Amino acid sequence: MSVDFFEPGMLVRNPSCREWGLGQVQSVAGNRITVNFEHAGKVVIDNNSVKLEPVYD
Repeated sequence: MSVDFFEPGMLVRNPSCREWGLGQVQSVAGNRITVNFEHAGKVVIDNNSVKLEPVYD
């Protein structure tokens, strides 16, 4: 997904690290998305390398 799709407050999961749990997007800057995950804390994701999945629950 395009980085433009993500916005602060959005809920996401990292499909390659499901053990991190649910994450909430904190900020989007360029191709970097900062996400606060339940079990991994704050992580900066490179949208070119990791494809986050939106959660609509």
